[in-house]
Amino acid sequence: MRRRLAGLAETGQESRSAVPDGIYLVRVESAQYRWHAQKPFYRLQLSILEPRKLAGNSIAGRLCCTAKAIWKLGWFLRDFLYDPELLSQSEVEEKALGGLVGVVKISQTVINGMQVVNFDGFAPASQWEELSAAIPLLPDAKARGKEAKEVMR
Repeated sequence: MRRRLAGLAETGQESRSAVPDGIYLVRVESAQYRWHAQKPFYRLQLSILEPRKLAGNSIAGRLCCTAKAIWKLGWFLRDFLYDPELLSQSEVEEKALGGLVGVVKISQTVINGMQVVNFDGFAPASQWEELSAAIPLLPDAKARGKEAKEVMR
């Protein structure tokens, strides 16, 4: 027996991100260290500033703090202009991360049925104009992601 339930189809779409893969100028809204036995990480909540049509949307993701992945956390901190004195002492102050602004390239993958946001690259906010001008507005998010990868290298 089949039943038609109005609105059921929309519930499956809500789990998809409203933010497509691409490059964004963002501000750090919050950062929290989360301990995990194999993979400790920082959970980042970012707010999009540019492009304007997506301004105000949020991006949530993780930056791993394992010995193999610490380079990416360092990349993020340097490009978002984190306090160089704290960075030189290998210290991260969660409150000091709030309000930092920079450019992030994201992509999304599905792992075990969960959609995960990957932080593929970072750049200083001062490079936003150059990076955003280098990427034409394409309707296909995968094509935009490929071009963004080339620009961020």
